[in-house]
Amino acid sequence: MNYILFDGPSRNQLLPFTYTRPVADIRVGVLTIREKWEKYLEVTTTTVTEDYLSVKWPMVELEFNIMINASFCPTKELVEKIRNLKNNQAIFKGEDVVAFFTSENQEDIDLATFEAIEFDSDLIVIENTWDIFSKNGEAIIQDFELLTKGRKSQPIPKSNNIIAPENIFIEEGAKLEFTTLNASAGPIYIGENAEIMETSVIRGPFVLCNNATVKLAAKIYGPTTIGPHSKVGGEVNNSVVFGYSNKGHDGFLGNSVIGEWCNLGADTNNSNLKNNYAEVRLWDYETEGFAKTGLQFCGLMMGDHSKCGINTMFNTGTVIGVMANIFGSGFPRNFVPSYSWGGSGGFTTYLTKKAFEVAKVVMSRRSIEFSSEDQIILEHIFDETKKFRRD
Repeated sequence: MNYILFDGPSRNQLLPFTYTRPVADIRVGVLTIREKWEKYLEVTTTTVTEDYLSVKWPMVELEFNIMINASFCPTKELVEKIRNLKNNQAIFKGEDVVAFFTSENQEDIDLATFEAIEFDSDLIVIENTWDIFSKNGEAIIQDFELLTKGRKSQPIPKSNNIIAPENIFIEEGAKLEFTTLNASAGPIYIGENAEIMETSVIRGPFVLCNNATVKLAAKIYGPTTIGPHSKVGGEVNNSVVFGYSNKGHDGFLGNSVIGEWCNLGADTNNSNLKNNYAEVRLWDYETEGFAKTGLQFCGLMMGDHSKCGINTMFNTGTVIGVMANIFGSGFPRNFVPSYSWGGSGGFTTYLTKKAFEVAKVVMSRRSIEFSSEDQIILEHIFDETKKFRRD
């Protein structure tokens, strides 16, 4: 069977992260949503996404296809129902379609003509940016069970101070000495060739993905995920850092999501709670205004390739677009559009020529090419986000 993950109606609510990736490639828990589905289904998947992203994530459509809404994370029960779908049947969770079996072309599909199957059990659904950190604990627990069931952890070096070792799993090549790991409140997963440096203190649920690093004397509260090849130091609480990003120094990051190829300068801090304890509002790309989140704690949402200088301070509920460069004293405003250059004193446009030069250098340091597909995607984002810049 051919399985295709589609973005669904939540795509715009997940900007700026879905500017540069399909919904399926958002990381929550240990794995991206795509990686979860492919583990359960034991097949590779393709994607229905925005046209400009299709240059990097093309769709493969065959005679018979099962389409899956990528906002939904898989469970064993859901996957079983999907495997049993017949042509022109669809699974719904309330009013939302979860998956459907079709032999028609994408433009010809009318779900109103499909036989509806209701799914009543609980599912993790990623519909808003803040779901990535607020549902991360549950996702870590599910992924931990998926990845470790029937397997044996590498031994934990004796120099470490360990609480609830039965909830800790260490992959081959991981390094950790003289750390404190407390997995009593949730599992701790340490990926291949990852490293936790000395005197770091970590409370689960926590994930350190392959080739990622926790710097000396870091303090990390779960639920937190540090993506592949990322480096994190200082204090972190209930946050998700996608791959290839750095928060290498002291400073606080809380209730936040950081995209790929980001860098937070030394002593960068974000607020995650308003002084009056009021509900946090976040920039909504669809309404082009600030919208309620229902959350009291909500910090920083930073899109791919964005960076900030030393001692940068972010207000509660700040949204940073793609390819922004922020520096200087004071607090920048709560919404910084993509390709902005500046700080609290104002912004100018960060031109693509200069932005791409930096991206090429940054990516080459990790032996990854800044491809023509990457450039096409980022040029499209520059044009699409012009309306938000004030030049």
